[in-house]
Order: sequence, then C-alpha cells, then structure tokens
Amino acid sequence: MTRDTLAQTFLSTGADYERYRPGFPRQAAEMILPEQVASVLDLGAGTGKFTGLLIDRAEAVIAVDPSSAMLDQLRGRYPDVEAMVGTAESIPVPAESQDAVTVAQAFHWFDEAAACREIARVLTDGGVLSLIWNGPDPTCPWDLAAHEVAHPGTTANVGRAETVFRPQDLPGFETVRGVRIPWKERISRADYLLRWQTVSTFLAAEPAERLSKTARIEAILDADPETSGREMLELRQLTEVHLYRKDE
Repeated sequence: MTRDTLAQTFLSTGADYERYRPGFPRQAAEMILPEQVASVLDLGAGTGKFTGLLIDRAEAVIAVDPSSAMLDQLRGRYPDVEAMVGTAESIPVPAESQDAVTVAQAFHWFDEAAACREIARVLTDGGVLSLIWNGPDPTCPWDLAAHEVAHPGTTANVGRAETVFRPQDLPGFETVRGVRIPWKERISRADYLLRWQTVSTFLAAEPAERLSKTARIEAILDADPETSGREMLELRQLTEVHLYRKDE
C-alpha cells in the first residue's frame, strides 16, 4: 500500500483522531521554544494535538493541514489559532514570516526535498524547525508488540539509540540536537483499542484485516501480565524531538 493511499485515509477523519490519539509532553514545546517568539507554524497540525502547546509560546500561532475535517476539530479547541488548509510542499504563508516550524507526527507524509525547501522559505533567518515523534517505549513490551502488528518491521531498533542522539540530516538545515522524552499515559483498554482504529494501516485495511489486527492486539493485552484483566492501562511512551536550524 502506497504512502499516498495511507495519507488519504486522514482527509475525512477528525473527531476520532482527536479523541483517541495521544498528545505530547509539554517539555517538547519548552525545548523547541524556550522563549516566546512572534510567530510559529505547526505544519501537518491535524486536530491540534501539538498546536495547543505552542499557544503561550508565540504571539501568533498558525496551523496548516490538508484535512478540513482535522482543522475543524482544531478550530473548535483553539479559536485563536489561524488554521489553513495547505500542504508541506506548498505552505500558504509568506516568505520569512515564521520564527519556528513544528511538525508533530507528520513529516513521514511529506515529500522531503520539496517540504524542506518550503519550510526554509517561510522561516526567518535563524529560524528553527522541529520534528516531533511519539513512539513506543522499549520498556513497555505490550505496546511495542501492538506497534509491530500495526507497522510490521518498524520496531526492531526501538530503544537502541542513546537518550541524546543525532536526528537525520535534512537538506537546507543544520542539525542542532535530538532528545528523547519519556512519559506515561493512563488509558482505558477500550480507548487503547480504539486508538489503533485511527492509525493509517487500520483505516486503509479491509474490514476482515482490520478485525484480525484488532484481535491480535487484544490477544497481546490478554497475555501480558501488565495488562491482563485490567480496564485501565499505564502506557509508557517516548517522544523524540529533532531540532534543526535553517542554514545561513
């Protein structure tokens, strides 16, 4: 299944994504913007899961996403944010207008070269780009196993890097640093299972395959001693923050 096909699954979703997807730790926003700036752009903002952490860190916050359904959820929660339909490859803001651009859980959907050119275009001199990723904590084996059901072959190297590590190189940007932030979330078993229904590989799957994937995750929860027979789960997560500065 192609990346574009998976990406299309998000265009009509919104309410379920907002309800069931995890947020992000406040420390991530504090690291990216230790001081208030004039304007920050949250690119691929979705329903505003990360956008809300930026509101008290900038005089103006702009959210851009290709999904109107996602942005409707964002506008309802954050009416002071300027929300616009757009893509990373064609950002609808003027050149050199943003002190920072954040991309939370979305950069893998972008055309990297085109998106980096556009991000560099809209950033001020010395402006920063940050990529933020939520992922499984290697100390939480049941969640790691569920991730492998949803995204086969992607968990082999989880946890092998140090707490401080070097993010991938991006064209037009200087790598500053990368940090992993561990945090915990209490979530009901029911909501945990519904969260997986908002993941692209589930949304794009045929009904029978979706049921099979869900049943496999239920079996994982039934078998693991941390989750077996429990209505409320303590989910350990890692958030990666990759920080870049625009090349001079």
